[in-house]
Amino acid sequence: MAKKKNWSELKADSSWRMFKIMSEFVDGFEKMERFGPCISIFGSARTKPDNKYYKLAVEVGEKLAKEGYGIITGGGPGIMEAGNLGAQKGKGASVGLHIELHMEQDWNDYIDADKLLIFKYFFARKVMFIRYAQAFIFMPGGFGTMDEMFEVLTLVQTKKSDKVPLIFVGEQYWKGLLDWVKETMLGEENYIHEKDLKLFEITDDPDRVVKIINNFYKKEELKPNMRL
Repeated sequence: MAKKKNWSELKADSSWRMFKIMSEFVDGFEKMERFGPCISIFGSARTKPDNKYYKLAVEVGEKLAKEGYGIITGGGPGIMEAGNLGAQKGKGASVGLHIELHMEQDWNDYIDADKLLIFKYFFARKVMFIRYAQAFIFMPGGFGTMDEMFEVLTLVQTKKSDKVPLIFVGEQYWKGLLDWVKETMLGEENYIHEKDLKLFEITDDPDRVVKIINNFYKKEELKPNMRL
């Protein structure tokens, strides 16, 4: 049987881990501040190139890149790859925030060589996603996408992050969840306020995505949005 660590050993491990965490934040802040205004695109790593949502993510990424926005993704395959591909097609900054996982996933081929960041800690990576994005696009995805989506909504709802465009793309996919939010979370249980439903929009039209974001920034300043 392996020997269990005592509390002194655990404390030492925690101290060294803190330095690793700090290094991820320092490296992330220094690099991300160079990339200019970006849009974060979230979605499944399992989406294949022949899937309609993959194609939609490419189109959205390309159109936003042509408007001068960089694209931030998790750097992996699927929707992430599609977003980075779109960014490169539109000649915009293509950023990948890759996470080390036990089921090893390589980063995709469409991230700019100087814009790949590799993280050990999900929470450090998530700060970079949120602080340096001027809007958030949620494509269909699994638990990871849900985690990111609800955290962003919570930060904006609680004013820990500035109000920025939050856009759900994939009306058919999101309909059931958003109906539940309206009918149960709001209607039956009153766990959110009606105004919270105005925090986000939903569309399958790439041109509408671009219009929502551009119209917002006709009135607002482009700047890092998370209050640290």
